[in-house]
Amino acid sequence: MSIYDIEVKTINGENIQLENYKGKVIVVVNTASKCGLTPQYKGLEELYKNYKKKDVIVLGFPCNQFGGQEPGNSQEITDFCEINYGVSFPLFEKIDVNGKNTHPLFAYLKKELPGIFGRKIKWNFTKFVIDKTGTPIKRFAPTTEPKKMIPLIEKLMV
Repeated sequence: MSIYDIEVKTINGENIQLENYKGKVIVVVNTASKCGLTPQYKGLEELYKNYKKKDVIVLGFPCNQFGGQEPGNSQEITDFCEINYGVSFPLFEKIDVNGKNTHPLFAYLKKELPGIFGRKIKWNFTKFVIDKTGTPIKRFAPTTEPKKMIPLIEKLMV
């Protein structure tokens, strides 16, 4: 199985294959609008704006599994992200990242890059960096600021 075999649903309800991002460095992050780490949207957006022309994409996956910190529907999430952080990177439908209803993308990433809690996501804003061939390279903790990922991303852009 490859990351490119996985289908995801955009926040607007459109199904797309992750194969669409083949040849790009991908940053996958589970997000939430009412979390102490929510200001990371700003750093993620800056990363996206600065590197999107260099084949880097940020993919945001809202999740309400941690303290009910993403209670909104798709429109409310979109509006919040655009108004408060100017988010222009792709957002996807709200998903589960742990438990029996774990989305296949996060099941795959957790298997490939287990964290300190094994195959669980610790909290909102856990970040995964995938190289241009679809290989998961590194998992970053929720508290890791997006700018700390830049050296790795720049190395993978080559």
